[in-house]
Amino acid sequence: MKPNRITSIIVLLCAAVAITACGSQQGGNGNGAKKSRQATMDEQQASARAEEIVHQAVEGMSPKPSLKRTGLRPLGACIARDDGGPDDRVQYRLTYQLTGVPGSEAKSLVRQARDAWVKLGYKFQSQDGDWSDPFPSVSMRTEPDDFWMTALTGVVDRAKGEGLAAISVTSPCFASNQGSTADPASFLRTQADEHARQLALAHSSRIYDALRVRHAPAPAGDGVSAHQESEDAFVHHAWSTLPLTEEETTQAMARVRTYFETTGWSVRHIPTATGAPALIARNARDGSVARIAPSSTGAVRAGVTTPVPPEQPAGT
Repeated sequence: MKPNRITSIIVLLCAAVAITACGSQQGGNGNGAKKSRQATMDEQQASARAEEIVHQAVEGMSPKPSLKRTGLRPLGACIARDDGGPDDRVQYRLTYQLTGVPGSEAKSLVRQARDAWVKLGYKFQSQDGDWSDPFPSVSMRTEPDDFWMTALTGVVDRAKGEGLAAISVTSPCFASNQGSTADPASFLRTQADEHARQLALAHSSRIYDALRVRHAPAPAGDGVSAHQESEDAFVHHAWSTLPLTEEETTQAMARVRTYFETTGWSVRHIPTATGAPALIARNARDGSVARIAPSSTGAVRAGVTTPVPPEQPAGT
């Protein structure tokens, strides 16, 4: 796989972790003021605050990295529907790669981001990162405005211990005033796009079979969508199960983990605010990344992101 494709997968993994975190951020503590802030936020305010959180993490870093913003569309459908809010809400998601430093410094940059956020009084989602891991991640949230962020080390060269640090920030859900009705699947035009779409759907089907629980009706924002990251394109498929009991969730997550491990996926556990860890898995054969995450409603949310293979010149 090309190096730029590897870094794109790392960024998508970081974004997936951030979305996993947001899967229960709206669970609500009865704080009416929090709901009011979410209702009155707009894209400009969400963007400015997300940028501020990133720069708070990066400002004092040594060595000083350069910020490379991803090409993923920052404004998207609200993933965190656990508070019963309207389905036409949106969230702002901002992701940066921390470039221009040796790969051996990636772990240090993630830890420095954690330290900067702790000094500002921001809270861990559930626990601190595992700093014995050569490629750690940490997920936190701001108070009182409830932005959620992840600093993550993606693996570039495991044998050499080299990684790529990235930071992703996701806003609370807020009302959209853009009224876009474009069908994301309409962007899938080429044979390569359709191949990636079929792969993503096939992976989702196998994951569904492994979970062995019924899926829920698809809300707005779920289904197949397309993303562009620099020169690379990806197809994403998202869906949810029906609400489960705690025991059913534990059993379903164990079954899907076994499926990943016995079929050659590499699996990583990510802490979430629900207390039950999410699973991030990568398929080495086609580069797909899957994210399986319990939510505070009891539903298990699933997402599969598959890279679109580059078009081959005619006659090759």
